[in-house]
Amino acid sequence: MSAAATRLSFAGGLDPARLAPTFARHGRIHLPGVFAEPAAKAVGRTLAGTVPWHKSLTAHGKSYDVGLDTLEAMPPERRAELEAAIAEAGRIGFQYLFDAWRLSDLMEAGQRSGGALAPLEAVYDFLNGPVFLDFVRKLTNDPRPAYVDAQATRYRAGDFLTAHDDAVEGKNRLYAYVLNFTPVWRPDWGGLLLFYDHDGHVAEGYTPSFNALNIFRVPQLHAVTQVASFVAAERLSITGWIRER
Repeated sequence: MSAAATRLSFAGGLDPARLAPTFARHGRIHLPGVFAEPAAKAVGRTLAGTVPWHKSLTAHGKSYDVGLDTLEAMPPERRAELEAAIAEAGRIGFQYLFDAWRLSDLMEAGQRSGGALAPLEAVYDFLNGPVFLDFVRKLTNDPRPAYVDAQATRYRAGDFLTAHDDAVEGKNRLYAYVLNFTPVWRPDWGGLLLFYDHDGHVAEGYTPSFNALNIFRVPQLHAVTQVASFVAAERLSITGWIRER
């Protein structure tokens, strides 16, 4: 399917003026049924299909993107050392472990794949088009949003993202977003997007759900809880930041 054939568009009933007071009050919002159903299903099928995933993680204070084949071929003792480093970082600070495909890096470099991956490229185009950017400006009552970056993500058993607030100097991040395309998920499977209040309690949480958009203000302390070891399903999404230039 081509990017043009995907024809992403908002579903009816998304009125940013009506939703703006909720966003202003909480600094975040969960919007189910955000895309017209045929396009949402096309994106979901693509994420569940042959995406050139790599494993995204930190180890010994550095970030890495590691090919899944490279991980599979790693000697057992080296793999055990890496897993120990990941666990140690998760215990004492910021750490993440999930599969990713850095969509916007490729799009900005003019490296479109087309073909089976075209629906994901169509999402990037939609996010950076006037319809979505105008929606975000009205939702947030903020004229600054200028462009959106994106990566596809896949969380499987054991994957997680520890608490952080997305604030990085010089990145010009205004808002974070998550577009969920997980067909079936239970909250007790983990993979929940949680927001924390100032005393460390969970203020709110969103379960991955198909064709839902989460947008939240940066900075805001949040995490993705570890996916349970017994889960065979995949938590699929496109996520990133809405930025000013």
